[in-house]
Amino acid sequence: MFDIFQERRWKRLRPVYYSQTEKIKRWSQISTLAFIGVLATAFFTIFLFAWYAKDLPRPDRVRRLEGLSTVILDRNGEVLYDIYGEQNRVPVPLEEMPLYLRQATIAIEDKDFYKHQGFSPRGMLRAVINIFVFHKLQGGSTLTQQLVKNVLLTSERTLPRKIKEFILAVQIERKYTKDEILQMYLNEAPYGGTAWGVETAAQTYFGKHAKDLTLTEAVVLAGLPAGPTKYSPFSQDPKAWIWRTEQVLRRMREDGYITKKQEEETRKQLETVEFARESANFRAPHFVMYVKEQLVEQFGEKMVEQGGLKVTTSLDWKIQEQAEKIVKEEVEKIKNLKVGNGAAVVLDPKTGEVLAMVGSKDYSATDSAGSKFNVVTQGLRQPGSAIKPVTYATAFKKGYTPSTLIMDVETHFPGGEGKPDYIPKNYDGKFRGPIQVRFALGNSINLAAVKILGMAGIKDMLTTAYEMGLKTLAPTDENLRRFGLSLTLGGGEIRLLDLTSAFGIFATGGVRHEPLSILKVQDSRGKTLFEVKPTSGKKVLSPEVSFLVSHILLDNNARQEVFGPRSWLVVPGKTVSVKTGTTDDKRDNWTIGYTPSVAVGVWVGNNDNSPMHPTLASGVTGAAPIWNRIMREVLKDKPDEPPAVPPGIVVSQIDAYGGGLPREGIPTRSEYFISGTEPTAPAPIYQRLKISKNNGKLANPIEIALSEYEEKDFIVLEEQDPVSTDGKNRWQEGIDAWLAANPDSKYHPPRETSTDKLDKVVVRIKNPADRVQIDDNDVLVEAEAVSTGEIVKIEVLVDGSVKRTVSTNKFSERINMINGTHTIKVRAQDSRGNIGESEVKIGVFVPWDYSPPTPSPTPTATP
Repeated sequence: MFDIFQERRWKRLRPVYYSQTEKIKRWSQISTLAFIGVLATAFFTIFLFAWYAKDLPRPDRVRRLEGLSTVILDRNGEVLYDIYGEQNRVPVPLEEMPLYLRQATIAIEDKDFYKHQGFSPRGMLRAVINIFVFHKLQGGSTLTQQLVKNVLLTSERTLPRKIKEFILAVQIERKYTKDEILQMYLNEAPYGGTAWGVETAAQTYFGKHAKDLTLTEAVVLAGLPAGPTKYSPFSQDPKAWIWRTEQVLRRMREDGYITKKQEEETRKQLETVEFARESANFRAPHFVMYVKEQLVEQFGEKMVEQGGLKVTTSLDWKIQEQAEKIVKEEVEKIKNLKVGNGAAVVLDPKTGEVLAMVGSKDYSATDSAGSKFNVVTQGLRQPGSAIKPVTYATAFKKGYTPSTLIMDVETHFPGGEGKPDYIPKNYDGKFRGPIQVRFALGNSINLAAVKILGMAGIKDMLTTAYEMGLKTLAPTDENLRRFGLSLTLGGGEIRLLDLTSAFGIFATGGVRHEPLSILKVQDSRGKTLFEVKPTSGKKVLSPEVSFLVSHILLDNNARQEVFGPRSWLVVPGKTVSVKTGTTDDKRDNWTIGYTPSVAVGVWVGNNDNSPMHPTLASGVTGAAPIWNRIMREVLKDKPDEPPAVPPGIVVSQIDAYGGGLPREGIPTRSEYFISGTEPTAPAPIYQRLKISKNNGKLANPIEIALSEYEEKDFIVLEEQDPVSTDGKNRWQEGIDAWLAANPDSKYHPPRETSTDKLDKVVVRIKNPADRVQIDDNDVLVEAEAVSTGEIVKIEVLVDGSVKRTVSTNKFSERINMINGTHTIKVRAQDSRGNIGESEVKIGVFVPWDYSPPTPSPTPTATP
């Protein structure tokens, strides 16, 4: 069987040999088929081009199609921006365009412009690959093809339009010279916003005519047409134009238009380029540009610029208008505190919709403080204490509670190998000793937050932050190496939009909704291209954890010690949760607050990251007044909306000091707990001790036996150190140092035991009691002797006679006694010869003080 199998296999695999005649015949067949295929492809291509060519516009009428206006609206139909309707162009002849501008454009867009006939074979190959492999209609456009796209064809992205583009490019190349084509291109190219053509672009960005542009200015403009929204110096990314300009310079140097020295000198000049002031002649400019970038990413530059889109956004213009006004007014009030800029965002936490976005104090500002940079979406800033709620949420997930006691004392934390210890300070420089979590978070106590992070774990906190949408705080290996315990004080950079959205998760009971700015997009024919669908969001926290954080942040009593009872964090008549944050060096100041229906985040600082004045106070100046005014404006027509109490929350009465079950003589308060985490015993910090009346030291056994003591309550404070790995308990060292400097006697229980009465032997007769009647002849006698030495003998005497002798310190036996009164004495002796005794008087079947009657003499009878 095996041989048969091998034979069949060999027949399949062995080579087939053809005769010379067969080979010629076979190649003839292949050549014929190939010729027919090429011929069919040629006829099909000619037919295809002829079919699409019949409807082409005439290439001798090279002028821009009027296009259709893309309109961006707020949620109620208010027009925010009419993109195409504001286009502006001023044609100029080629000789008035600087040579460097022409060279830069050719270098970056079409290096073989003066060599090809309207298309690039390599570019066409890339386009074919994109179409059939990657299913994308892009790539392969020469300057001539771009001119066709800009002025003769619509913005649709289809294969037929690509074919028409190719045909028209070839026809235009036959009709016009290269210089004429270049002139038309430069006069029609999009340079961002309403600037079309180099003359308008030169005036828009540099306030001069195109003929007066420098090399640096020319290369900046040359990089824009490929992505005017993305690369514009007025775009959301203020550094994108620099990267693009550097690419243009590199191409110019490679193509021999400039030298290496010119390239390097021009690169240096990019750092000092000054742009003309751009007037914000449209509403909500930062928000509009934010939306426009999203539209370009989804639908393409030309569709957005000319496609006649109708875009309905989430923005509420009435809220936006007030927010812009408030930010500008309040920043102006505190400019003496070296505050140059401010930003704000308003979200609906139930949907993630952006209701208002103020990216800076003034979109049109020319100073370094404000203008185009959108702090809300672009600014990576340190949040200070505003990140603390994320830390405490992580701790609540692990079973810690608002009544958990933390020692707010100066504490050293290991700084790592070769680094000094990390010693965090509180905002006001004070340490408060024992403090419960509710008041630690409410008053924004730094030291307590660092300890809570140490207890909850950095990796778990980063995981919570990442799940809440803070992408820059992902629990990666790099971040775990980078971040230490200062993370909870704002050591990691985040965006205002992201942090405000994260706070919205607390507002919704733990459900996250991604920030949303575009509700609906329709094309020029009314067809819906995109429409947001309601979602249930993603659950990232439990309702119970979210509630605990929210309730602490709305508790004005919990923050009163630091912020006072009437701070800017209070919105009269409204229940609002809020948290502030300020970096140690006063470079960033935040306030973020929310109700179940709205979240408002505010930042103030300087775009150049320079510090503000040291007197700027979190919650008093800076971001808080802006936040308060915006929140009042948003909530003025809304009913009060406290957070709902989840079913998994219970209320317990607790000891207001230690956080455990109520204790006699200690004030109590009510507290919320996740069911199962409420205290079941008094706080372990209390210790009741027996204190000698003779000297105030711990009573010794003799004094206790003699009742020469009094009981006093003391507070014993101890913490374990979960951070140090060298065996030290740095947390307890900090506590001990704080206690040593605190004169309050309740923190200082005596450590020494009294030495008074040490030469005494104390005997206690436990039974029978003194001066009682016992109706039993077998009397139970129980006694105990106490001494600092060893008890070697106890004697029990009844009416002076020794009845029993034992060699222990305790005695318990029944002794038979006759009816009548008796004196029971117990005498004990210790190993040092000290003797002590005690006695009781009893009556057996008679009162203890019974005295038998004295017999009266009987008189002698007389006769």
